[in-house]
Amino acid sequence: MSSIHFIGGEKGGVGKSVLARLLSQYHIDKGLPFTAFDTDRSHGALLRFYADFSRPIVLDDSESVDQLMECALETEQSVIVDLAAQTSMALHRWIDQNDLLAFAAEEKTPIVFWHVIDDGADGIALLDTLLARYGSDANYVVVRNYGRGKDFSAYAASPVHAKAQALGAQAMDLPELHAGSMRKIDHGNASLWAAAYSKESGLGLMDRQRVKVWLNRAYQQIDLVQAALHAPTASVTGEEGLD
Repeated sequence: MSSIHFIGGEKGGVGKSVLARLLSQYHIDKGLPFTAFDTDRSHGALLRFYADFSRPIVLDDSESVDQLMECALETEQSVIVDLAAQTSMALHRWIDQNDLLAFAAEEKTPIVFWHVIDDGADGIALLDTLLARYGSDANYVVVRNYGRGKDFSAYAASPVHAKAQALGAQAMDLPELHAGSMRKIDHGNASLWAAAYSKESGLGLMDRQRVKVWLNRAYQQIDLVQAALHAPTASVTGEEGLD
């Protein structure tokens, strides 16, 4: 069964593209079929780091966005969409015009919104808007990015958190990667695999070790999310199973 994964949060700088790269590398390392789409016209991270697996897409061009569903139905795979900041209006318009969630349900193609938040108030408010828009018609993963925030108690105490739980949203903690190591990855145009395992990436021994540890910890979180998304009737569902 195919699935479409929108990696968003609307707000810039919360780590959406890092998560999209991580999910792409996860699929590669696990041998899972996927196609990635990059919506950033100026400096798309997926096109830069995972060019062999990625395609550009223009969200305000319906024919361009139509590729997402066509790709999902063409062959069984995950479709990963890295949403640039301030692109939600165009995406929601396309979804509404095509009654996408109903169509996807008919085609047994789950739609998953991965909402990345830092520890600020904006991410919580934007999540509330997303949940209000699609309610129980979509699947959600709330990603608490510890590379962009340390204290998520405001989210945990918010009515938005309670609403997300009621809708069966999954939760994931994205561990912090050492800032210097991430800079070296980006400056060296290295994939996450190369950063962890290849001397040619330009990263030293301990930098590569830090990336390995980070990948392993992040993959453990993604494994839990994947298991819950593919087994909605299991005893562990919603955020309670991941906190």
